[in-house]
Amino acid sequence: MNKGELKDFLNEKASFYEHPKFIEDDPIQIPHQFTVKEDIEIAAFLTATIAWGNRKSIINNAKRLMDLMDNSPYNFILNHEEDELDSLKSFVHRTFNGDDLIQFIRSLKHIYTNYDGLEAVFGNQENGVTLQHRIHYLKTIFFDIPHLERTKKHVSDPERGSAAKRINMFLRWMIRPNDSGVDFGLWKEISPALLSCPLDVHSGNVARKLGLLKRKQNDAKALLELDQSLRKMDADDPVKYDFALFGLGVFEKF
Repeated sequence: MNKGELKDFLNEKASFYEHPKFIEDDPIQIPHQFTVKEDIEIAAFLTATIAWGNRKSIINNAKRLMDLMDNSPYNFILNHEEDELDSLKSFVHRTFNGDDLIQFIRSLKHIYTNYDGLEAVFGNQENGVTLQHRIHYLKTIFFDIPHLERTKKHVSDPERGSAAKRINMFLRWMIRPNDSGVDFGLWKEISPALLSCPLDVHSGNVARKLGLLKRKQNDAKALLELDQSLRKMDADDPVKYDFALFGLGVFEKF
């Protein structure tokens, strides 16, 4: 395919997969259970945090996580008593355990109490020119309180070479418009043009087969390369192609 044909092909696939039926088997269904902005943000952030491995397992564990917070994540974050955190200790998703979850609850309370919440952290240009810089800043303040050293591995840092797949997915959910009923478009002051593709095994392999990516590792350098390729096709909304790359990899075994 030439560049024009490739763009048309990916636009068609993106439109096909960016559909409400996509939600049925995707972890994004968890934040879609809520209507309050802060509930959606926190449910999305925690769900994205455990979004690796089998998707059915991710969804089931994310539902359990919401149940542990009485299905009121924002209220739980701000108003929990210390003894209420004991009930979280039994939670486990792969290497993310109850101790990690308790640390996340404390760190999110710190952010919503002292930094006006996740949107303010990512929306402030003083925290970095790009969203990848702001992910680094998030990690800095996330662990600016007493914390478990083991939990730090569960918040990615692009400045340490990570593609930060799960946080970039969370940002896609929050920032891209809700035109198709999939993403939320809650953070209207942050342009979708700043988003980066949630780069994983599936999207990376498809991108390489299509000539959008040459680097073999799925790391921060690969993300930058893929960003540049996708922005050439749509500078205003490059991450719409996440649907195409993911769908081609997972559903079509491209």
